[in-house]
Amino acid sequence: MSALKPLILRQIATTGPLSVAEYMTLCLLHPQHGYYTTRDPLGAAGDFTTAPEISQIFGEMLGLWLAQVWLDQGAPIPVTLAELGPGRGTLMADILRATKPVPGFHAALSLHLVEASPVLRAAQAEKLAAFAPRSHDSADSLPDAPLLLVANEFFDALPIRQFQRKGMAWAERMVSAANDTLIFGLAPPAPLEALAERLDDTQDDQIVETCASARAVLDPIAARISAHGGAALIIDYGDWNSRGDTLQALRGHAYADPLAHPGEADLTAHVDFRALAQAAHPLRAHPLTPQGVFLERLGITERARVLAQGLTGAALETHIAAHRRLTHPQEMGQLFKVLALTQPQAPPVPGIL
Repeated sequence: MSALKPLILRQIATTGPLSVAEYMTLCLLHPQHGYYTTRDPLGAAGDFTTAPEISQIFGEMLGLWLAQVWLDQGAPIPVTLAELGPGRGTLMADILRATKPVPGFHAALSLHLVEASPVLRAAQAEKLAAFAPRSHDSADSLPDAPLLLVANEFFDALPIRQFQRKGMAWAERMVSAANDTLIFGLAPPAPLEALAERLDDTQDDQIVETCASARAVLDPIAARISAHGGAALIIDYGDWNSRGDTLQALRGHAYADPLAHPGEADLTAHVDFRALAQAAHPLRAHPLTPQGVFLERLGITERARVLAQGLTGAALETHIAAHRRLTHPQEMGQLFKVLALTQPQAPPVPGIL
């Protein structure tokens, strides 16, 4: 039994069932036993691998995108370069390496990282030490300045609530317990004004997921970009609307029961990009674009060919497989989507449909 499970069972026995959001928050961020507060979850020794860990070309493409947006908006000085959930700092290191030749970009930027994990904060500080990164608990404390922000696989880990349609009402899905086993159940159905519009595109017993914390994250980001310029680039798996139960757990690079190993498995859910776009108002949400299309438009295949020239054997095979994994529709290319946010009057952004 995980160290966190008895604490959750005790809380349920004392105060009643937990919402899925409350359960996710405990599992991921509990100060002593939370998944993100106690470990480095990435790579072969962890539970999952993200795009920056697959190949350097992912971060290079994003770096060139950010630099081009900066240039297209008049190369403002100073500019805040920020990342939400930077992991080990791999993506930002690739972004900074790719943008080194861009005249004036590095001199203009200050680096800011929004990270909850003490373990990962230490890794970021070491990898990015040359840029003196400043760590933040939330985006609220980012500077009031033009902002270039990237969030890769960040919003999928924010806690969600789940509601199952029952006629014209909604029953919230809850985490309860039976004989020391965590189980899902439903609260009594009730009308919900916040989900009234979803009655038009759902059927009875379908599940809709909401993520209130996404709005709290986006509010300060939207305020800075709206006031000072810049852009936010959000890359995650999901679609334009949430529909169905997408809560999942990853443990040892394999899917697991979300209730089986609290605090010892990564919990995520598909991102509702329509909700993100609405939360970012008054920013312009550019058309949602599949990751593979976005990367191809930025020139990832040409860059991959250049890097392949110096490779042979197993190294070349790994390189080719990484390019395919990032771009192919049957792998990450279609499942992952890209949402760009700018001021309404800002110039068009590269790579977007």
